[in-house]
Amino acid sequence: MSAEATDQAPFGRRRGLPRIDLRNLRRFSRAALLGPASRGRLPDAIEHVAKVHRAHHPGADLDVLRKAYVLAESSHRGQMRKSGEPYITHPLAVTLILAELGAETTTLTASLLHDTVEDTEVTLDQVGEEFGEEVRYLVDGVTKLEKVDYGAAAEPETFRKMLVATGNDVRVMSIKLADRLHNMRTLGVMRPEKQVRIAKVTRDVLIPLAERLGVQALKTELEDLVFAILHPEEYAQTRELLQAHAGRPDPLARAAEDVRGVLHEAGITAEVLVRPRHFVSVHRVGVKRGELTGTDLGRLLVLVSDDADCYAVLGELHTCFTPVISEFKDFIAVPKFNLYQSLHTAVAGRDGEVTEVLIRTHQMHRVAEAGVIALGNPYTPTEGADAPEGERADPTRPGWLSRLLDWQSATPDPDLFWTSLRDDLAQDREITVFRSDGGTLGLPAGASCVDAAYALYGEDAHSCIGARVNGRIATLSTVLRDGDTLQLLMAGDSRDAASHGPSPEWLDHARTPAARIAINRWLAAHPAPQPAQHESPEPEPESASALSGQDAQGSQASQGGETAIPAAGTVRPAAGIIVDRPGATVRLARCCTPVPPDAVTGFAVRGGAVTVHRERCPGVARMIAAGRTAVGVRWADEDDGDGGGDYRVTLFAEAFSRPHLLADLTEAIAAEGAEVVAAAVEPPREQRVRHTYTLQLPDAGRLPTLMRAMRNVPGVYDVTREGRSMAAARS
Repeated sequence: MSAEATDQAPFGRRRGLPRIDLRNLRRFSRAALLGPASRGRLPDAIEHVAKVHRAHHPGADLDVLRKAYVLAESSHRGQMRKSGEPYITHPLAVTLILAELGAETTTLTASLLHDTVEDTEVTLDQVGEEFGEEVRYLVDGVTKLEKVDYGAAAEPETFRKMLVATGNDVRVMSIKLADRLHNMRTLGVMRPEKQVRIAKVTRDVLIPLAERLGVQALKTELEDLVFAILHPEEYAQTRELLQAHAGRPDPLARAAEDVRGVLHEAGITAEVLVRPRHFVSVHRVGVKRGELTGTDLGRLLVLVSDDADCYAVLGELHTCFTPVISEFKDFIAVPKFNLYQSLHTAVAGRDGEVTEVLIRTHQMHRVAEAGVIALGNPYTPTEGADAPEGERADPTRPGWLSRLLDWQSATPDPDLFWTSLRDDLAQDREITVFRSDGGTLGLPAGASCVDAAYALYGEDAHSCIGARVNGRIATLSTVLRDGDTLQLLMAGDSRDAASHGPSPEWLDHARTPAARIAINRWLAAHPAPQPAQHESPEPEPESASALSGQDAQGSQASQGGETAIPAAGTVRPAAGIIVDRPGATVRLARCCTPVPPDAVTGFAVRGGAVTVHRERCPGVARMIAAGRTAVGVRWADEDDGDGGGDYRVTLFAEAFSRPHLLADLTEAIAAEGAEVVAAAVEPPREQRVRHTYTLQLPDAGRLPTLMRAMRNVPGVYDVTREGRSMAAARS
């Protein structure tokens, strides 16, 4: 990379972005060569760091920084960087980056010492004795990350350690990101091929981690530095574009004046700033929109004191300007996964030019720039804290990091870990799903109900059988959207938990590493049974009680094979029917299987028999159209002395596919005293399955109870009669 690309001009750089240029490095070099100052006085090299630190933390103890610098300078004395500068300039530069972002004293102390244990004779025990256990912990965490080479074969284990260290203390990653930023700034002294290799690792893992920790100030500059190395032509074009606009009147400055005037008239105290886009952001906007205007090169930033003022500013802007409603986003009510909060909107100004506006409080802005670094020491005890003694409880650890830590410990294969990590980090947007119990669940965009189940229940998600999304039944493959309400449906405890588990198709719908790893582990531990190679015996009529014990058939049905139980060899005469033709044989029609109190009609068939249909049966309309004459029939009652007998009915059970569903349903049918005459299971579609049962009932009055019992079987979400709507069946 050229020197010009390494030491970028300020076009597109955000105001206040921490940066140590070569002049500062030379000043650090001269101060470092002079050695430490006299005892009790800050060395010249650390004085600027201390000044910046005091601006964020007025009461900070600077003596510990002096001690840390003295130890680092004496330990690194004689060591030089490839740029020719004394090595101490590197920890100084890293520490200044963190000080600009508002890091607390412990982080800065560890930053000054972060290379001492790795590159000098200083030991961890010595660090702990002089600076305390917390600084020792941070230095040890950063040292572990530096011990593994960044070669392609070592990357998986390198970043597994990085992830573990980040999870235990996010400040370790803060130091690592600042360390990488300074190394990227001075990467021009290395061979081009090494620049490319380091830039790719930075792009693939460190930049996404910076995004997830919310450290936008580091993330954006890292993006620009990587952009210059990996895409030099596009970088040069973007630079020329910014230079061309630099000499023109800035429409954003005029828009800022208009906004200031509106807010002043409304009595709202606010700071309105023009916020230029960085190089990569300008390039992305150009690719998306084509030719760029002056307002596309930046946004307005409005800073106020409290949340209520944010919405007051929004109201004034939407009242006095023309809002672009599609650009409005409320990240205050629903913060992003990396702690980011702000209102985003866009308004058309006096000449119709659209200006994007960010509205946030000063504290939100600090967090937006520095992420977890701006929150100080996350482990400082608070009054009334209930955390167990000796246990670290990190209030700044985002949900995405908790998920990564959960699955990384269960992934012994480094290659699988590396692939899963890169896939997860590639998800640059997160959605919020509202649970039925009132809580929320953060998931990467594009996640399905399968992902939600494993994020919420872990290994217990193996027994998930379906979901309701926004109150409606949905398959586990359903992709969730931001703001959806989700209720996961779990299998009951009617059988051993081992009988429930994911199918291989779940992998097609799992986007998160946690879900994929858990499903693969379960499938490996529960291989599908191999089909029998012997010939099956001739089928025989089955009773409900015999069928209920056939777990193998239940498993087959749930896996998509069609299972049918043949009807009995004879059709029993219908009892409980009185016909206008005395002595006639009566049969209940199989097409509609009427039972009391269905309205019925009859038709004479060959042999003098009468077939009884429900009046709403489609077959009735066809026979009337063919000129057939109806025969009067009715259900017998107790006064007729013929109220008993068996009744046949066909029921449809709609359910989520799972093992043993057929066995559980037939067991419920048998418990209600019904006999299965025939049953069929259609192949599952989108994890749903349809069962058809023809049943013989000793008493038609027990039909509603039977249907309720079938609906209570885990996974069944509806049971209806043949030819009737769901509403009619339940009435």
